[in-house]
Amino acid sequence: MMDSPTPPAFRPSVRSSHGWRSTLFGLLLLTGWMLLMARLIQLQGEQHSQLHSRVSRQSVHQEVLPARPGDILDRSGQALAMTIECESLYAVPSAINDPLKFAWQVSSVLNLNTDELYDSLVRSREKQFLWVRRRLDDRQAEQIRSLKLPTGTWGLRTEFLRRYLHDGYAAHAIGLRDIDNRGKGGLEEALDEELRGEDGLRVLARDARGVLMEVDEQRSKSPRPGRAVVSSLDLPLQIRTEELLDELVNQWHPKGACAIVMEPWSGEVLAMASRPTFHPDRLEEVDESAWKNLAVSAVFEPGSTFKPMITGWALEQGCLQRNEEIDCSYGVYRMGPRVLHDHHSYGRLSVADVLVKSSNIGMAKIGERLGLDRLYDGVRSFGFGRVTGIELPGELPGIVHPRENWTVYSLGSIPMGQELAVTPLQLLTAHAALANGGRLRRPTLLRRSAHLPTFDTRDTTVAVGEHFDSLLLSRETAEWLVREPLTQVVERGTAKAARMPGISLFGKTGTAQKLDPETGTYSDRAWVVSFVCGSPADAPRVVVLVMVDEPTAPGIHYGGTVAAPTAARLAAVAAQRAIELGLPERNASPQTTQRDLQSVTE
Repeated sequence: MMDSPTPPAFRPSVRSSHGWRSTLFGLLLLTGWMLLMARLIQLQGEQHSQLHSRVSRQSVHQEVLPARPGDILDRSGQALAMTIECESLYAVPSAINDPLKFAWQVSSVLNLNTDELYDSLVRSREKQFLWVRRRLDDRQAEQIRSLKLPTGTWGLRTEFLRRYLHDGYAAHAIGLRDIDNRGKGGLEEALDEELRGEDGLRVLARDARGVLMEVDEQRSKSPRPGRAVVSSLDLPLQIRTEELLDELVNQWHPKGACAIVMEPWSGEVLAMASRPTFHPDRLEEVDESAWKNLAVSAVFEPGSTFKPMITGWALEQGCLQRNEEIDCSYGVYRMGPRVLHDHHSYGRLSVADVLVKSSNIGMAKIGERLGLDRLYDGVRSFGFGRVTGIELPGELPGIVHPRENWTVYSLGSIPMGQELAVTPLQLLTAHAALANGGRLRRPTLLRRSAHLPTFDTRDTTVAVGEHFDSLLLSRETAEWLVREPLTQVVERGTAKAARMPGISLFGKTGTAQKLDPETGTYSDRAWVVSFVCGSPADAPRVVVLVMVDEPTAPGIHYGGTVAAPTAARLAAVAAQRAIELGLPERNASPQTTQRDLQSVTE
């Protein structure tokens, strides 16, 4: 029996199979086009700004145009710190195809470590800028040009190099400026904003090979150079000050020492030196202690150099008369539970001789007359326990304990220069008030400048207190202290070693034991000795301080033997230099000094 043919209804249709496949292909194609369009819309829409920013970063560059720092000059216009132009080498790591060859070529010229430079280039291969060596000298810059490195892989950018002239004198007062033009220490840091200036900006476009195409002048900005500062320092006097201080250090081998010269009528510092020191252009090996400016950061008990201010304050308060005598109890005096001793057995001494012979008992009895409240007011009025506000970073306020912590011991300790601590600058500033007729002037390192019509008035001025530029003692009291007892200290007292033929000098010695941190008592081996003086005695033009921390050379370590001879020689030089500079013997008023200073800047 024959099989029946398959009914037509169950036979596959070739046309329907092709149609199904066409439809599927069309749908896939449409979907692909839709996804592509969506991606294009996304790129043109949501990611447009992102891609534009990426392209801009790759083609538009910004270069900082450094500002030239202003010079620092001495009071006569000689440059102490100045700036020269130099070139610095940079690389464009993203454009360097062979970083090893680049590193080898450059290192051979600049004496760099090839491996270290190669590693830096590789780590920065996505970057457009990498410093290779900054502050090249002319020979190095010319050698780099002669290498004919591939265009767009490197460049030389003009920068500024700070130079400190005259063998680095006045390093602590001037400070230094680091490789990024930031002031560190001294006037460089205190007046950094004025000296640094304002950097400019250059916006430019480069092609894919790094070749400069154009500069966007509208978005670019020229740098504003820093302003020059005319300091109060006198370079010849500064040099002599440092020479004399070095001689002292070589003789006595102290832990540290400093010297300051000030013009008492204006408070201008003419010279300031601290040892150990550093050279701003040679910082490879600087001892940590050399960074410290002892003139403003050494804190020590002043000892007998403190006595003239307390004596003057007692005279001004009316509890002491210049022509009276004080019973010094023959070298032994009990104050409550405490027994005081003098180095010598004195009976009755005049007020002048209490200072000349530096009687601790005489000073303690003056303290008793004042009482704690007036004694505290006197200490604070002379500026102790607060910064002076000089234009130097790192200034310390010293140590004056709160009034509520003072006891009957304080009546004896404070007048003899114990139980408080001062800085050398504070102490000299207080003695300058005696030399200028009784007015406490704020010390300054500025004589005049193009950007400061008057003294710098930073917030630290407010912290100094209202006593600065105020009259503390009458002219009669101040002049008597200088011309009588303090002059006699040199002629027949503890500073006889400071006498010099033909030089009229007044001064006060100080010899203070340091506290032993282990025992909490005064050491019999560690001393701080000092001498504060001025010249000429009848009309002072300058005041000088020399402080020596822990002299260790063999010999008797007193202020009169260690510090006084150097300070006297310095005062003689400074007084003569003051005449040459035309500094006044005396000033009519502090307003005159301020007005004269202001007129110089206008």
